[in-house]
Amino acid sequence: MFDIQTIDDRREAIALATPAKHKSALGQFMTPSVIARFMAGMFAPLAEKSIRLLDAGAGIGSLTAAFAERAASESAASLQCEAWEIDTKMHEPLRATLAACGALMAGSGGAFRSSIQSEDFILAFADLFAHDKMAAPTHAILNPPYKKISSESAHRHALRGCGVETANLYSAFVALALLSLDDGGELVAITPRSFCNGPYFRPFRELILARSALMKIHVFESRTQAFKGDEVLQENVIFHLVKGAKQGQVAVSSSEDSTFSAVSTRETPFNEIVLPGDREKIFHLATSEATDATTRATARYCHTLDGIGLGVSTGPVVDFRMREHLRTEPGPGRAPMVYSHHFEHGFVKHPKPEAKKPDYIEINEETRKWMMPAGCYVVVRRLSSKEEKRRIVPAVFTPEAAHGDLIGFDNKTNIVHAFKNGLPAEVAKGMALYLGSSFADRWLRRFSGHTQVNAGDMRALRYPDIETLHTWGRTVGNRLPNQEEIDQIVGGV
Repeated sequence: MFDIQTIDDRREAIALATPAKHKSALGQFMTPSVIARFMAGMFAPLAEKSIRLLDAGAGIGSLTAAFAERAASESAASLQCEAWEIDTKMHEPLRATLAACGALMAGSGGAFRSSIQSEDFILAFADLFAHDKMAAPTHAILNPPYKKISSESAHRHALRGCGVETANLYSAFVALALLSLDDGGELVAITPRSFCNGPYFRPFRELILARSALMKIHVFESRTQAFKGDEVLQENVIFHLVKGAKQGQVAVSSSEDSTFSAVSTRETPFNEIVLPGDREKIFHLATSEATDATTRATARYCHTLDGIGLGVSTGPVVDFRMREHLRTEPGPGRAPMVYSHHFEHGFVKHPKPEAKKPDYIEINEETRKWMMPAGCYVVVRRLSSKEEKRRIVPAVFTPEAAHGDLIGFDNKTNIVHAFKNGLPAEVAKGMALYLGSSFADRWLRRFSGHTQVNAGDMRALRYPDIETLHTWGRTVGNRLPNQEEIDQIVGGV
């Protein structure tokens, strides 16, 4: 008898019994039934269809079970499932799940066939695809493994042979599944949100956009909520692609957790997901209706950082590599060393002798090339915890904050500059005000699902023109206004 709760209980027991080291080695995070059912529900109607389903990284078959449950309820004509699972410890419960799916389909009058493939999915599937030795699936449902792929590995070479360039197992699984689909075939996958931006995933985004239409995408607050019991910090998305379809509006939905108790959905024009002219093809995911103020602000703050004559760089000084040159006291031939713990009320306060980090760095032939000339800069913290309300935390550095001709900025910060030199003081203050706004923070969250704010993320933001930054900066004294005042100035709240 088919009982998806029994399958889910089995999944939880196996997940608890599996050592974290084993799960990490395989990038393995099994899918709870509530998520599996939500994913199965994203496909178009299945009534009377003859379905060839691909489940790559099948685990114990939770996704196939949810799909079979829907196929049986809609009287699909037949379901042929190919489950790929490299972990042989999963094969016995996977066989039990597939047997239950067969009984369920038979009860609804539909035919069912299944097979389990235990080979390495990327190596074996890429070979089958390259030699045209496989029947194209009509549907694919995936919770692929999450793990980086080294650039010279056998996996990368196999993927390149199929025209796929990517650096993570999850995007590799999705790319291969998408390429293998029949024309008009559908794919639903749950993955980390990290593919939505950044240069490493640009070829993957380009492949998705070239080969399919994005129909639906669902955003979770965090992967920890979606995969309870597994220590995963990435935010998650579930997305639905149709191979070869014409791109139209996208249904963007969101929920705070995997109970789906309060799902909000917004029909979004595709040109708000991938901005026109964006060579990076970054995915922007605004999950709630924009207010009139936000809409006006988005139209007004539309400039790139490069377009207003500014740049951003990661702080050049990697302190553990420069340990022998760091000093706690000032002195001749020493420059200030700036960390994010120097931030105070939106400005850099230096020195802070009570902090554990040294406040100064020796200036010599080895260190000089990693320093920046004295001037006004905006320093942005790169790392934040998941619990913090704000991702973007800026501070203005002024020459008065630390005297000297050179400055050392820690590698865990980003520096907004003008061609590697300082900014006009008003521009620096205006930029810090903008980056400190709720509007800028929300804009970042449209495309970034991780807790780091990297230089690439800063470039992907949109900014006011330089005159607006000047105007705002003239209103700032020696500390930034409070959050409410900042948001009133910037608007879009």
